[in-house]
Amino acid sequence: MRKYSHINWSEIARNAIIERIKIEEHILNEKINSNLLKEAIEIQDRIRSKTSINKSWSSTEEIRKWRETRK
Repeated sequence: MRKYSHINWSEIARNAIIERIKIEEHILNEKINSNLLKEAIEIQDRIRSKTSINKSWSSTEEIRKWRETRK
């Protein structure tokens, strides 16, 4: 570092730390997003399994029923 005393080493270190923090925050956000996605998929699968058990239930009929109640 003494050999290159014209370089602002504290600025280089600060920028390196800032960049590393950005990388870590991005990784954390990706993990959070993937966990939320996994949770949403599990909820959707549970709902789907409930409707597939009852073969007489029709989503189309259910939608029509609720639309008729609004009129």
